[in-house]
Amino acid sequence: MIILGIETSCDECSIALVEDAKYIHSNIIASQIVLHKPYNGVVPEIASRLHVCWIRQVLEAALKKADISLDKIDGIAVTSHPGLLGSLLVGVNFAKGLALGLNKPLVGIDHIRAHLFAPQIEHSMDYPYLGVLLSGGHTFICNVLSYDKIEILGSTVDDAIGEAYDKVAKHYNLGYPGGVIVDSLAQKGDPMSFMFPGSEIKKPLHKYDVSFSGLKTAVINQLQYFSTGKEVTNENICASFQRVAVGMIMKRVRKALKDTGLKRVSAGGGVSANSLIRASLLDLKNDGYDVSLASLKLCTDNAAMVAGLGYMYLKDGITSSLELDATSSFRL
Repeated sequence: MIILGIETSCDECSIALVEDAKYIHSNIIASQIVLHKPYNGVVPEIASRLHVCWIRQVLEAALKKADISLDKIDGIAVTSHPGLLGSLLVGVNFAKGLALGLNKPLVGIDHIRAHLFAPQIEHSMDYPYLGVLLSGGHTFICNVLSYDKIEILGSTVDDAIGEAYDKVAKHYNLGYPGGVIVDSLAQKGDPMSFMFPGSEIKKPLHKYDVSFSGLKTAVINQLQYFSTGKEVTNENICASFQRVAVGMIMKRVRKALKDTGLKRVSAGGGVSANSLIRASLLDLKNDGYDVSLASLKLCTDNAAMVAGLGYMYLKDGITSSLELDATSSFRL
């Protein structure tokens, strides 16, 4: 089955054609980063308007690269939640129009589940496994029981990890998007320059919840209190921040693996492209764990992961009606 996937949950306008959740014929991503850079973050109104302007061109580019015509596709999958509502509505309405015009089945896709599924496209992993989703808007540690069923073991109670990166970068005028820039600078700095605190939650909703607000506040407003006497440079600040931020995630990942007895780990989302995150997760192999990471091209928001997950639903006969609507919230 060839599934056409559509992803417009935030500021990437992406359309892909994926066969049997394994072969990516095309995965076109039109990024809006340059246009949001002056604001040091995504402006929802700008994002949704650009999706309206770009989505038809992105579709044509995806079809051309794949050398597949619309009449050859077997179904349409579109991100319907969570995300920026205006952006989601562009993709959902475009998908419904295609489904109606082509008389093809349609399925709405959960953005969170799509990120958790992304590594499966390139490296199949048996269920259940520990799924780690790290992005600008979300931070989840999950017991992934199937392509559709997940159990939340831990989440952020405030900022997502990617949001913390962006806010630190914004405060120090490092540029946007912050995650890539902070990671790059961190690789040139001394991670022991500042002893920033790793926040603990007294009464977490989930056992492995995490909070980045305390770390963010320390890095931005209380830098002098955590210095070890090393030179105050952006490189040293970023290296120390990254050490603690990644350490907070890995502490919970290792604890969750030990407590659940799971032997397999998979990670996706934009921040899973971070060099220290990837190295730390791959280091779990030394302890006997099977580790699967989304490749860099499938870490950020993209339609291939939407099409891949869409295939799983459609092959099981699960579809959405043309009454499908977008919603900004995450649903278990």
